[in-house]
Amino acid sequence: MLFNLMDAILLQLLNGLDKGGAYALIALGLTLAFGTLGIVNFAHGALFMLGAFCAVTFNKLLTVSKSVKDESITFFDAYKEVPYLEIWWGDTGAAIIDYAVPLSILFAVPVMLLVGWVLERGFIQYFYKRDHASQILFTFGMAIVIQEIVRHIFGANPIPTPAPDVVSGSANIGQYFGLGDNVVYPWWRLIYLGFSLCVISAVFAFLKFTTFGMVVRAGIQNREMVGMLGINIERRFTIVFSLSAVVAGVAGVMYAPIVPPDFHLGMDFLVLTFVVVVVGGMGSLPGAVAAGFLLGVLQSFASMNEVKAIIPGIDQIIIYLVAVVVLLVRPRGLMGVKGVFEN
Repeated sequence: MLFNLMDAILLQLLNGLDKGGAYALIALGLTLAFGTLGIVNFAHGALFMLGAFCAVTFNKLLTVSKSVKDESITFFDAYKEVPYLEIWWGDTGAAIIDYAVPLSILFAVPVMLLVGWVLERGFIQYFYKRDHASQILFTFGMAIVIQEIVRHIFGANPIPTPAPDVVSGSANIGQYFGLGDNVVYPWWRLIYLGFSLCVISAVFAFLKFTTFGMVVRAGIQNREMVGMLGINIERRFTIVFSLSAVVAGVAGVMYAPIVPPDFHLGMDFLVLTFVVVVVGGMGSLPGAVAAGFLLGVLQSFASMNEVKAIIPGIDQIIIYLVAVVVLLVRPRGLMGVKGVFEN
């Protein structure tokens, strides 16, 4: 009985950390844009969705094929579709196709940089001095436009995007913790957790150890002072917004094998992620990451049958319940700066 309980706790913890990794990555980009630009970007979930469709698009590009005669059938002419990569490079081409999702990061980074630049230069820059209500209304409308463009191009149905075959199975986690062979967990979800930690670490290292990052951190604390020092604020704003788009995009790329992307994927994450940012503290990057993992774990444990039997529907409201409690006790959020969204 004890081992069954430990198995369930370990699985729910992994589920929560995995989900929390996605929340933290999206919230990190959202907070980065808000902290430096003062923009409440409700289109950030759409950028996550665009990243997932970068993986879909790259996979489709790699699998462009032609009809060739199937030599295994001799009693009549039969044809099959073979990707050009396999025709040109054989097993190497097949391996490239198999690793389409991780390789699509190389495709997504420049695409998301361009998308971020276009959005910031074309639209967002005109809302820096507008109130937050105007920003929310505009960026939410922009998210709907992006969503409908994706639906028009890719259709309304989810598009499966497989992980590489070598990590398509499950890892026997129980053996590593001495719990036997009953605890298994999908390899790709473990990879996503590790990937999210690597990206989060890279962002914090960039902000802490580079000159550009120090200017960004100074801008988070006091944008007016940074501007008075003669630094080209507008250029920095564009770069920061583009980087926040890249963070959301690569998070979406690696999430594609977990949940088949559809046009509504961004909206599914948007509200939850905004709650994560508010709980962590608007403008606080460590708060966004901490709240992402915390709420992911709480949501996972709240989804256990034993918990739902005691409090029905708790898994649907736990994040919002925590947000209400945190904001009642500490209106600025767990690690928020005083005065940000606080009377």
